[in-house]
Amino acid sequence: MAQDLIRVRGARQHNLKNIDVDIPRHQLVVLTGVSGSGKSSLAFDTLYAEGQRRYVQSLSAYARQFLDQLEKPDVDFIEGLSPAVAIEQVHSTPNPRSTIATVTEIYDYLRVLYAVAGQPHDPETGEALVKNTPAEIGSRVLELPEGTRCVVLAPLEPQETDALKATFEKLRRQGFVRVRLDGVIVELDDALKPERGVEHQIEIVVDRLVIREGVRQRLMESIEAALKWNEREVQFLIGGEGKEEVMAFTTSYANPRTGYLMEKLTPQHFSFNTHVGACPTCEGVGSLMAPDPGLIVPDVEASLKDGAVKSWWARNPKLKLIHQRGVEALAKHFGVSMEAPFKALPKAFKDALFHGSGKEAISTGWATSGTKRSLAKPYEGLLNEAKRLHENAESDVLRTQLSRFMNPLPCPTCEGRRLRKESLAVKLSSQFAVRGSRLSETENRELRTENGLSIHDFCSLPIKDALVWMQALEMTEHQRAYVGELQKEIVKRLEFLEQVGLGYLGLNRESGTLSGGEMQRIRLATQIGAGLAGVLYVLDEPSIGLHPADTERLIRTLLRLRDLGNTVLVVEHDEAMMRAADHVIELGPAAGVHGGKITAQGTPAEVMALKESITGAYLSETLKIKAPSRRISPERSLFEGGAHALTIHGATEHNLQFVTTTFPIGCFTCVTGPSGSGKSTLVNKVLMRALQRHFYSAKDEPGKHERITGLENFDKVVVIDQSPIGRSPRSNPATYTGAFTAIRELFSQLPLARVRGYDSGRFSFNTAGGRCEKCQGDGQIKIDMHFLADVYVTCDHCQGKRYNAETLEITFKGRNIAEVLEMTVTEAARFFGKASAIAAKLNTLEECGLGYIRLGQAGNTLSGGEAQRIKLSAELARRATGRTLYVLDEPTTGLHFADIQTLLGVLFRLRDAGNTLIVIEHHLDVIRCADWVIDLGPGGGNEGGRLVASGTPEDLMRVPESPTGRFLKQHS
Repeated sequence: MAQDLIRVRGARQHNLKNIDVDIPRHQLVVLTGVSGSGKSSLAFDTLYAEGQRRYVQSLSAYARQFLDQLEKPDVDFIEGLSPAVAIEQVHSTPNPRSTIATVTEIYDYLRVLYAVAGQPHDPETGEALVKNTPAEIGSRVLELPEGTRCVVLAPLEPQETDALKATFEKLRRQGFVRVRLDGVIVELDDALKPERGVEHQIEIVVDRLVIREGVRQRLMESIEAALKWNEREVQFLIGGEGKEEVMAFTTSYANPRTGYLMEKLTPQHFSFNTHVGACPTCEGVGSLMAPDPGLIVPDVEASLKDGAVKSWWARNPKLKLIHQRGVEALAKHFGVSMEAPFKALPKAFKDALFHGSGKEAISTGWATSGTKRSLAKPYEGLLNEAKRLHENAESDVLRTQLSRFMNPLPCPTCEGRRLRKESLAVKLSSQFAVRGSRLSETENRELRTENGLSIHDFCSLPIKDALVWMQALEMTEHQRAYVGELQKEIVKRLEFLEQVGLGYLGLNRESGTLSGGEMQRIRLATQIGAGLAGVLYVLDEPSIGLHPADTERLIRTLLRLRDLGNTVLVVEHDEAMMRAADHVIELGPAAGVHGGKITAQGTPAEVMALKESITGAYLSETLKIKAPSRRISPERSLFEGGAHALTIHGATEHNLQFVTTTFPIGCFTCVTGPSGSGKSTLVNKVLMRALQRHFYSAKDEPGKHERITGLENFDKVVVIDQSPIGRSPRSNPATYTGAFTAIRELFSQLPLARVRGYDSGRFSFNTAGGRCEKCQGDGQIKIDMHFLADVYVTCDHCQGKRYNAETLEITFKGRNIAEVLEMTVTEAARFFGKASAIAAKLNTLEECGLGYIRLGQAGNTLSGGEAQRIKLSAELARRATGRTLYVLDEPTTGLHFADIQTLLGVLFRLRDAGNTLIVIEHHLDVIRCADWVIDLGPGGGNEGGRLVASGTPEDLMRVPESPTGRFLKQHS
């Protein structure tokens, strides 16, 4: 039936070859094919783009004013298209205020929950604060023995003598006869002569009564009358003269012992984005920029004489000399050697160097004017000096220079918890007992649970523990009536996050620190929570970052989204995902101009039966990724002794549990394990940061570890991750690899260019002269849609060519500079000739399987995997030293089976040149081809962080506790 299909006719977007395709609705459809075959062009640039255009068409006139500029996809027509939602691999901006809890809106529900049901505590003593209703106050008073005399008092604010007369006159007019003044009950009409110049305590005598049967009505009226004068407190004077006792009750949260009073709670009190709830010191960020001793003394092996202490006065020789003389004077005062390694110097000297000498005067060596005596004064301390200069700097240059020595450190007031102490003292309790060790990977502090959990403590739990804790939330029957729905909504959203394999993360994890795959799965969980039906969901490789053990849960989530009545279209290469799909569509047969055709479609079984389908051949195991012809096995005697290895000792960052592991030199090592097991923490936060600080004096502080040995085996470290090569249309493969510099030089040497006096800068779209000034060389103009994502539209002046007409008149072999940028890498390599310097740079891109991308393709349109392979090709083009450590983070992202074989060839080439490769990876074929495997686990979060196994892939298969080993055995 027509309504059960999305009919696409004549799709020609990018490299699509006028294709016709029918996509079944209400099914899980996987779109696959080699890299560059046109999958994203069909899924995102055609189907989603048309769905977005039709959606905007239904909006207000304000939105429709941009419609003429929103380009319609190059397609004849699309029939049966549902409203479309794209869930892409968007790397979050590093905004410290954006967390998983805020992105998923869980934090909004938590703020309301804590405001209406939280139990406040005194932030100083930890005692629970008491709050009473008028009815509860009356009941407590009526429990006194019958015949007890009591006086109902309404306390007023303390007043000075001069204000008493007006207050007493006001009370007389209201009909009151007596007050309790400084502890003594007096008549208002009496001639009072209170002492002048001091504050006097006043309580209005509202009523005097005796506890007996039938007095309740009068008592309640007296309580209500007292609360009209003091909205929060009412007192009772019990007993007769000489034996009086005061009973105080409050209708607000207060500590009767200390007198501490908390104002009425609102959801804003738990928001770190408002002044009501945010910590006043860090304003809700949780950290402050502060001088870092590790940046001031980056190399503890160096001596003071060799410049171990770095100066922020590098551009001012005179001030730099003063800075250095101060350090020398301090060293002389403490009697330390200028030639000893800094790490060997005594602690007292280091404390004085960083924190100052206090009141102790240090002889500076500088003579005072008019005398020959040395000036002596306390040493300020480098940390104190840097902080003072940064706060008072009037020069941006000095402030920038000082910032190189600063890092974000936890706020000393809130200890990184973002909120005011009053808000953090509000807690909820649960029947689920949380152990102190059950903290998410972003929290290393001890969790205090004696009175329940604050909102920050709750967000510090791993999501799977937070889910169980919230399900067992302690509530009274009265609270359940108005808190039950809040609890259900929070539980539901936590369940969705757990289902997509994110149970190891904490809700307070900053979204800017998440990988593209993690962020995509968070957005996926949010969409499931929305409960929409009849929607076309378009996803871009949601399995990124997932171990095979976690992929099954993701598949169940997508099937649940389908069962809600939605169409789920997934661009994917994962074998398990394709086997679970209802329908598979393969594009190909190759990349770029050789792709863009439908080569196979049907159920997974039908695709496997088609001989022309390369995906089907791999699924049916007719084709397999070839294992390496040889594997470099580390020499056990040298390797185990640590003589030819890189070893991390005692890593304890986040969830790592004192991990000590060794990477063999000159080998291809895979680090694997379930999601959240600690792979990225071990490799990126501990090893990579330590190496970058060692080689390049980088700012980022390495994760907690004892030491790293074997650094002498390397001369540099190269990190090849999935971060974009650029965030704007200006960045492209040609500029990143350096090929564009050679191309511009070539164009500047052409006869017509020399006649006109054009240099290579004329052919740059980043400088004025040759570029189109309307779009300033972007080729596109950004339209701010305010309530929607920004839209880039083609510049109507240069038609997207980036250059002005005069520049485009210069041609080489009949092609101008704009037409060269439109060439694919393969076309350009042939165009410029094999012997040229330009082709040499382009050949490495082809070797990495990127021959299909265009030279001028905007960097913000490249996938994470493509960006990573461009970086890899740039490294291949450089002269190899054979002593380089390469760190890669999931290089198979976005790669089809056929492309992975090409990638492995590139990695083996780097290894065979004598380099060392450390690769974070989940793809079983890549793991099987590695020389050495380090498997962390056995689970994620607090269930991970341990070294489960290490050795060859065959060694892992023999370890029953290794989840990776089990899947390798099934896959072999």
